[in-house]
Amino acid sequence: MDRLTKEQRHKNMSNIKNKDTGIEVKLRKALWERGYRYRKNYNALPGKPDIVLTKYKIAIFCDSEFFHGKDWDDLKVQLERGKNAEFWIKKISRNRERDEEINKQLMFLGWTVIRFWGKDIKKDVEQCVKVVEETIFETTINKEDILD
Repeated sequence: MDRLTKEQRHKNMSNIKNKDTGIEVKLRKALWERGYRYRKNYNALPGKPDIVLTKYKIAIFCDSEFFHGKDWDDLKVQLERGKNAEFWIKKISRNRERDEEINKQLMFLGWTVIRFWGKDIKKDVEQCVKVVEETIFETTINKEDILD
């Protein structure tokens, strides 16, 4: 198994993008094709959501499985066996905590939060769009109920 030098690893990690990732672009294109208009990386909201449908007050995050700790119990065991385990466990744990904090802040402000895993977007973007459309429908119905 090839091991990367510290410099090579640093170069790889520094090239990881935090916006306009492949999964974000794929979901945005699918939403745009359906006629949904959005803001991207909307810094007026906590957490700077990847996609924001301001008309419906929906904030969408496209989360990578590794950095956001999908299947955390299993991933944590893997990390414990790897190099720099303490760093990664601390980093990903804090990312997970921050995600929860942001969800709560947005909900408190009256926003609906949707989080998609990257692999779900890659595997079936149409299903993700369907989730967004169902959420739009539910929020629209709820607004009408409140106004009645």
